[in-house]
Amino acid sequence: MNRFKLAKNCKYLLPYLLSLVITIPALSQVVAPSAPAPSSAGTSTQGSAGANSGTQQGNNSPQNANLQSNPQGNNAKISDAKNAANADTQTQDGGDQSKQNQKTSATLSPEEQAKLQLRSKIYGYSIFADKNFNPIPDFQIVTPLNYVVGPGDQLNVYLYNYAEATYELLVNRDGFITIPRVGNVYVAGRTIEEVRKILIDKFAKFTPGLLGTGGETAKTKLMVTLGETRTVKVFVTGEVINPGAYEISSMASAFNALYLAGGPNEIGSFRDVRVVRGGKTVSHLDIYDFLSNGKIDGDIRVQDNDNIIVGYYLKRVEVAGQVKRPGLFELKTEEKLGDALQYAGGFADKAYRGRVKIQRITSRERRIIDIPEEEYKTFEMATGDSVSVETILDRFDNIVTIEGAVMRPGNYALENSPSLKKLIDNAQGLREDAFVGRINVLRTRTDLTIENISLNYSDILNNTVPDLMLARLDQIIVPSKFEMAQSSYISVEGEVNNPKVGENEGKFAYTANMTLEDALLLAGGLKESAYSTEVEVVRRKRNSIAGAANAQIAEVFKFDVNRDLTLNSKESNFVLYPFDQIIVRKSPNYVEQQSVFVEGEVLVSGPFSIINKNDKISDIIKRAGGLTELAYPEGATLLRRTVVKSLVEPTNFEAEEMTEKSIKKGTIIGDQANVKEESIGIKLKSILRNPGSFEDLVVQEGDIIRIPKRLETVQVNGQVLYPTTVKYGKGLTFIDYISQSGGFTTTSLRKSSYVKYPNGNIDRTRRFMFFNVYPKVEPGSEITVPTRAAPSLTPQAAIQTTTSVLGSIMSLILAVLAFRSIN
Repeated sequence: MNRFKLAKNCKYLLPYLLSLVITIPALSQVVAPSAPAPSSAGTSTQGSAGANSGTQQGNNSPQNANLQSNPQGNNAKISDAKNAANADTQTQDGGDQSKQNQKTSATLSPEEQAKLQLRSKIYGYSIFADKNFNPIPDFQIVTPLNYVVGPGDQLNVYLYNYAEATYELLVNRDGFITIPRVGNVYVAGRTIEEVRKILIDKFAKFTPGLLGTGGETAKTKLMVTLGETRTVKVFVTGEVINPGAYEISSMASAFNALYLAGGPNEIGSFRDVRVVRGGKTVSHLDIYDFLSNGKIDGDIRVQDNDNIIVGYYLKRVEVAGQVKRPGLFELKTEEKLGDALQYAGGFADKAYRGRVKIQRITSRERRIIDIPEEEYKTFEMATGDSVSVETILDRFDNIVTIEGAVMRPGNYALENSPSLKKLIDNAQGLREDAFVGRINVLRTRTDLTIENISLNYSDILNNTVPDLMLARLDQIIVPSKFEMAQSSYISVEGEVNNPKVGENEGKFAYTANMTLEDALLLAGGLKESAYSTEVEVVRRKRNSIAGAANAQIAEVFKFDVNRDLTLNSKESNFVLYPFDQIIVRKSPNYVEQQSVFVEGEVLVSGPFSIINKNDKISDIIKRAGGLTELAYPEGATLLRRTVVKSLVEPTNFEAEEMTEKSIKKGTIIGDQANVKEESIGIKLKSILRNPGSFEDLVVQEGDIIRIPKRLETVQVNGQVLYPTTVKYGKGLTFIDYISQSGGFTTTSLRKSSYVKYPNGNIDRTRRFMFFNVYPKVEPGSEITVPTRAAPSLTPQAAIQTTTSVLGSIMSLILAVLAFRSIN
């Protein structure tokens, strides 16, 4: 019963619960606070309610939020709904200065990108676009005596010394402050100093010592300071980024309000910003004065309902090229070209200062004007002029150059080296190897052609001829004696330890009085393989008989050189001539160790040294301990590899040397481009039975003797029904092994079958009358049956071929007969 009543009561609450669930998402979006605008000071900007809050967020940049954040919490905002709507439109269109800087070029239209690019070139625009720049003054400052008091200001009045009292007074809307015992005092429109004097007069009636008497100073002091400052509403109109009405602190100036509005736009004036108060212009601001001098004389504090107006620019020029700060610059009516160059930072280091070019836009077309340097301060500029400052010429107007055999070659100034003798003196004189008999002077003429002037410097030194006067771009070349002489050298070839043979190719610079011992010492001494008793010096014959057929062209001197590079007493100190050739030959009896490799079924395998030049296979097998019981001497082979030298291509000595070393070590496997590998079939059984016989070959370095184990199979390849490997059977013939492989096929060329034996020898099938005599088969042999080139015709194919040939012959005969009958 209770459950029924509960359910009956809940059905009335159900619609309300459903409505609440539906409205929760909407409530969460309404209640969720919006993120505060960022502040460089680290504090959040307070937003205004209603339309003003939305206007402030849409119109003011992060810099503006910083400017509005002050100790009193005053916020700049748009006052009316019309300006708020305009500010929102400007924010969406990219009118907000700081948000324009944050946008990427991908989100802007081409027109907006061109507008931003134009603004970035205007001198002074960057100071309003800089997010780190904050022109709002610190309000925690000493109270200015010329500050004009108005409604909303808080005044702190202090009495101290003889009498003490403190008053915190707020200026009401009517401009009065209320002081106990004094009453209402009107202070609106008065400066702080004027207010202080008024209050002294008011407090003097009941405060002792506030006025001095008898020539003495007052014993009681009165001081007036500012507490909370009021906010004033100012209008920024004209050609600015964000025009509108702003509420800012009364301590702010007209420049602060202009910064809040984003500064002048692309057509706004930076030179004449007017502050209009009560319908009259009370001040003019020149932003260039702030950019150049760091101050603005007309930057006054704003008052309520002030209007800051930015008009159009009247004259703007562009300065480009070699200046320190290229861009667009606005000029006043009286300013000249020199002022524009000064705003551009002056000339760059490589600028051509003697003349600038100006492109001017006339009523019909463009015009170019050349302005010399003396007219910069007087030349009148027109709006739209483009000043181009070019680069200096990449050339010297006073350079002379000296090269060659002087102590300090290089470039010199023509003023300090007007003559050849003076130039050589400035270069600290000639070197000892200078050839003074022929000095060349290369002179550049006015048409840029080169003229050669040759002279003997000895004649100038002896005052025989006058000194040569130099001209700009002259190039003096003093030759060296060594440059005119052929470089002399001696060469050392053969068995010497020259460690730099890859660099000098065995050639060494010749020096006077060089001996044979000196040359051998330069070459690193003799090798162990050197034939020291026959060292040759080959010398060019310099005075042979001209035209003789048997004229001698060289002389050969032979010397017996000791290992310590000393000669016999009679031959010692043999002086070499330039281009002598020293040849140290290899000793005829000197041979390095050579090895032969034995593999397989021997007692001891491995490398074995060749003791005698005529060592044979039997000698090597004997040193290896002979054959084992499992050795198969009939299958022994000798693998020999040699280096092949091409007759067409040049020899690569490094690759050849590496190949020879590999052959000596037995490491090369298979055929290579410069290696010839051949397998020599040997009859090892006969060699061991009769050492020194005809079959017993003389071994060479790098030979490999391979002795296999006893073989018990025979391999059948080629044109058989089933190529296979069968077991060797004593007494079986060639045909027996073919039969074990299925027999011959129809394409078998039986008469060309052959057998390859384990030692590499080959035996072919022979023909006796109409019969094939097949070779003998031994263990480990390989039988090969080749393929017939053209298969034999079957009887049916032969009949068809014969019939077709006869038919062709009959057709030809009938055609001939028919042709003869017609004729």
